[in-house]
Amino acid sequence: MDIFFDKHEKLNTKSFLYTMTETLTLCFFAFLAGFINGTVGGGGLVQTPALLITLPYAAIPQIMGTAKFSSIVGSISSAVQYGREVTLEWRGILGFMVGGAFTFSFIGARLISYLDPSVLKPVIWFLLLFVFIYILLKKDFGQIQTKALNPSKSNTYGFLFGCVIGLYDGFFGPGTGSFLILFFITAIGFDFIKASAHAKIVNVSTNLAAFIQFASHGNVLWQFALPMACCNLAGSYVGVRAALIRGNKFVRVLFLCIIALMIIRYGYDIFFK
Repeated sequence: MDIFFDKHEKLNTKSFLYTMTETLTLCFFAFLAGFINGTVGGGGLVQTPALLITLPYAAIPQIMGTAKFSSIVGSISSAVQYGREVTLEWRGILGFMVGGAFTFSFIGARLISYLDPSVLKPVIWFLLLFVFIYILLKKDFGQIQTKALNPSKSNTYGFLFGCVIGLYDGFFGPGTGSFLILFFITAIGFDFIKASAHAKIVNVSTNLAAFIQFASHGNVLWQFALPMACCNLAGSYVGVRAALIRGNKFVRVLFLCIIALMIIRYGYDIFFK
């Protein structure tokens, strides 16, 4: 009997240590993801693969649900901080984008159970490669705010892009923040800091809609989601502070680094797996 309890105790200890290792690993990557999201977006490129590698036994909807909860907390923190420093266009483009993004993110989260997200990777890879080359060659990209579109056009473009990016974020996700920043700079004419501020608001809506869908079906691993959310929040706070203090040039360089990392990540999945 003593031998039985001794073995049982050892198994419980090993299980506890294994879970702690998983949690600490995921917390580190959640902090890093929060920092990246707080500056240029694309934290999902770090956080989602970390969950897939660390928790190979978890189903894809569970991975996505856990990641979305962590991202929501960090995105809200970033949005609040940027909102104190940047004038947000709530009555214009943001309202249209948030509405479209929230609705279609919910739809995208439902589609993940029926479709394979890997079909998007080749398209995204070529798009990212084009974006990287374009920004690298265009030295003044996002450094200053250019002439804005008239309200009617910006609202229409915002709603349509909000629907597309919402569907993408609910269905797949990584790089959503970066794509939003790219849209606000190229289509609307914002600089990097203002684009980042508006991107965070839209990203909160897409994360929230997808999370509601995943959570309603029990696809959230709360033992990991809660500590990850705390670390993502801390990372986002540091990231926003760095962006606001260092300015547009710092954000541009970091943005290029994230795009390059995404190209490598997707390229590996496409060409070497």
